[in-house]
Amino acid sequence: MITIAVDCMGGDHGPSVTLPACRHFLDKHPDVSLVLVGLPQALGEFLHPRVRSVIASEVVTMDDPLEVALRRKKDSSMRVAIQQVKDGTAQAAVSAGNTAALMAIARYVLKTLDGIDRPAIAAQVPNAKGRATTMLDLGANVDCTAEHLLQFAVMGSALVSVLTDNNNPTVGLLNIGEEAIKGSETIKRAGELLRTAGAAGDLNFFGNVEGNDVFKGTVDLVVCDGFVGNVMLKSSEGLASMIVSILRAEFSRNAFTKLAAFVAYPVMNALKKRIDPRRYSGGVLLGLRGLVFKSHGSGDALTFETALTRAYDSARNHLLDRVVARIAHAAPLLHGPTGA
Repeated sequence: MITIAVDCMGGDHGPSVTLPACRHFLDKHPDVSLVLVGLPQALGEFLHPRVRSVIASEVVTMDDPLEVALRRKKDSSMRVAIQQVKDGTAQAAVSAGNTAALMAIARYVLKTLDGIDRPAIAAQVPNAKGRATTMLDLGANVDCTAEHLLQFAVMGSALVSVLTDNNNPTVGLLNIGEEAIKGSETIKRAGELLRTAGAAGDLNFFGNVEGNDVFKGTVDLVVCDGFVGNVMLKSSEGLASMIVSILRAEFSRNAFTKLAAFVAYPVMNALKKRIDPRRYSGGVLLGLRGLVFKSHGSGDALTFETALTRAYDSARNHLLDRVVARIAHAAPLLHGPTGA
């Protein structure tokens, strides 16, 4: 039985989204139990044989300053949910709340793994090969050293191995060109470290990749700093919405285009599902001594359910153990003279 702790109060919509998502998720997964954390008035009517409620007296809002979330709201639903992972009563925690607060609280409560300086947020975006490209970091670390990018690559490789059942995923370093001489000094140094890690068998380094390679599916994993990664993620979500809007507008212009839309509906519907950002929700905070997942704060019930599914799959496939094993294998490089 996999147990997941849920921050029911997080996000723009709180229980109106999280609770329906939890109920639907439970219907699909008979081997899951949930620990629902929130205000008593929000959880009072949710009854299920595989659900346990834990009361929290505070809520971290989407605009709470980091100090308030971390120092003052010590009984927030977000913190109590993460504490379930710390205490061993849940294998993973899921929240749609304030990203900065979630990262700070998770890092404070769970601590980082040995060999890792900073946790990173990793998630997937659809690519042209009909699969998905995993990216990190997606917003946790704006300023990264070359050593941080190496750590991200090692942890991300473990994640991809869980998501795709591929134990040797290809890793690309996001840059302004494929050549090793391009990019900032940090990126060039990161390239050197990743090539060294590849030669040592710590990861399967492909080389530098550009922004369009993310959507081509050139590599399984793309590594970048949090500023660039967050821009890429938001751009991909905006692109998906734009494509759907353009198709709707074009196919509703006149009777002929409406007929064409009717004929092409199965293909359009498949495309819409394929690029729907809600189906790629559930960024994982890698590098912690426990599994914590972030759902989109403005998402609907499907978005949150996808994040729950990501948490379930990761716990069932022992993601944390795989990350620890990858770090241990790369320890000489991570802790050596070139490591952090």
